[in-house]
Amino acid sequence: MTFRIPSVAAVALLALGGALIAPAAHASEGKGKNAAAATAGVPWEQLAPAQQQVLEPYRGRWNQLPPERQQMMLRGAERWQQMTPGQQDQARDRFHKWQELTPEEREKARNRYQQFRNLPPEDQERLRDAYRKYSSLPPEQREQLRERWQELTPEQRQKMKERWENATPEQREKMKQRLRDRQDSKKKKEREDSGEG
Repeated sequence: MTFRIPSVAAVALLALGGALIAPAAHASEGKGKNAAAATAGVPWEQLAPAQQQVLEPYRGRWNQLPPERQQMMLRGAERWQQMTPGQQDQARDRFHKWQELTPEEREKARNRYQQFRNLPPEDQERLRDAYRKYSSLPPEQREQLRERWQELTPEQRQKMKERWENATPEQREKMKQRLRDRQDSKKKKEREDSGEG
């Protein structure tokens, strides 16, 4: 099996994995037989060659890292090794985007992630489905939705969320159709204004 040498940034992303998004996500880990390893740490020399390859950027300071940090980084290295090259590229991109966030934006993302983790599984799946649908929209349509959302006041956003959450599937479908009709009308007006229609 061949491994691509990951960039330092990508290793850091995976090594810090959950810590970047949800520091408390792994708080319950480290019980049982992992507790002793987490307490004592793992010397660099005892790492498997594949682990050493992925964690190479940390070789010089590995033995000085706190044991909890080592365990987190080992989990990240394991995830990295299981990824396809395309997934590794996506992880690098996410890491770079994370690095560009302000501390306030990172905290907001952590809070959102924790809120998501606290939802019942069926609500989590519903949100994943909605995100997949949103992601499958053409870029222009996603941009229009983002613009419309940004134009709303916080009160209007909250009211819209509540309306959506309380709507039946039939009502949601009608809401979606009204949105599509508005978008079609807007496009038609834009074509007419530009002399195309």
